[in-house]
Amino acid sequence: MKRRDFLSTASATSAFYLAPHWLRAQSAAAPISATLTIDESSALAIIPPDFTGLSYESAQLANPAFFSTANTVLIALFRELGDSGVLRLGGDTSEFTAFTTKEPPPAAPFDAVGPDTSKNVKSDTPITPISLRNLRAFLDATGWRCLYGLNLGRGPIDRAAEEASYAEKILGPRLIAFQLGNEPDAWRNRYRPATWSYADYWKEWTAAHAAIVTRVPQAKFAGPDVSNKMAYVTGFAADARRSAPDVVMLTSHYYAMGPAGRPGMTIDRLLSPDPRLERDLKIAVTAARGAGLPYRMSEGNSCWNGGQPGVSDTFASALWAADMMLQFASGGCSGVCLHGGGSGFYTPIAGSLAAGFGRRPEFFGMKMFKPFAGATLVRATLDCANDRLSAYAARRSGSTLTIVINKTNQPATIRTSLHRAHKQWQLDAPAIDAKQGIALTESAATALHRNLLHIPAFTAVLLEK
Repeated sequence: MKRRDFLSTASATSAFYLAPHWLRAQSAAAPISATLTIDESSALAIIPPDFTGLSYESAQLANPAFFSTANTVLIALFRELGDSGVLRLGGDTSEFTAFTTKEPPPAAPFDAVGPDTSKNVKSDTPITPISLRNLRAFLDATGWRCLYGLNLGRGPIDRAAEEASYAEKILGPRLIAFQLGNEPDAWRNRYRPATWSYADYWKEWTAAHAAIVTRVPQAKFAGPDVSNKMAYVTGFAADARRSAPDVVMLTSHYYAMGPAGRPGMTIDRLLSPDPRLERDLKIAVTAARGAGLPYRMSEGNSCWNGGQPGVSDTFASALWAADMMLQFASGGCSGVCLHGGGSGFYTPIAGSLAAGFGRRPEFFGMKMFKPFAGATLVRATLDCANDRLSAYAARRSGSTLTIVINKTNQPATIRTSLHRAHKQWQLDAPAIDAKQGIALTESAATALHRNLLHIPAFTAVLLEK
């Protein structure tokens, strides 16, 4: 037995004893058998080079040192995920930001901002030109671009317009577009009255849009950046097509489950197929194409309300992230921005300037996706009765990428037309609920015996030929 085979067996055994009943029951069954057929002549979608993205709270800009060239570790981690990508700034705290031209800026109220910051920080946080200049240098160093959220929920509009004028001038080609407000479909009984509707939102959006365009005639916009109400997405796409040609992207959010803390927010649920993803993605992409726009999932993650401990911060989130990104790509999405920051449970990169930065499990799932950036997805048909086993294939620079993601604790044997692969990447961990020891290893692959690909339990394997 090879050492790697031994380690895979040990991982599966560890998972068995640590796993809840739903996993132990599955492990007693026979190994999964499946057949994978790849049709390289059938292209599904071209994945943009900047498909991978991260989302941070706007309040993070209150600390000008965070997104700056001095933060060399964070720059390296961004580049590890992709040579190009999209940094989206928004979140709940975008409605609690206050742009000011005072220099030097007031003392930063926090080092690093997590996704739960808006639950305990309700005072306005300052954003200044120095924050924007440092952000521009950070983006130049990473090769990434930015979706920039403005405060529409709590206004005032003239302040958002002033911020937009500075952001457009300073960020220049690194700025993709402005987003006006965060999750406006959730403003009812919060920032707006109980009667709040999409029609009210579009009226306010057009007024804010006009104020910004007066200051920044060349401004570009994205939206509606909603949490889940697809009527806002379809309505915004149609209205933008009719009267706002400077809208360049359709956006919305996606969380696999939530809220955190509610019963049922488990690894079992996270690893299960989510019919809502396929349904809402189809609606969004159809609306975007009808308006001649790309669609991007601008904020999302495993479990809203800050992430579920013992789920969002485990290896399960790595397998989920890799699979979810490929599902969005297969559906015609132009990119995803996974939300995080600080030490939140679901953040891909955790830490602060004071404590340092590190990779969380989800980071490895995002990195597993990296070879697909810029590739063309082709049809991959997996004949298998288990819906927690998935496969994808793509063409890239004369080679073919094939990935199988096994979200069960049963090993899988895949019959495929592959005879040999040049490279292999394997994503695994000591157990599905492991928080440490996640590994993404690369090796020179060998010939497949009898065209069979063996995938250990709770593992993703990527082959390039």
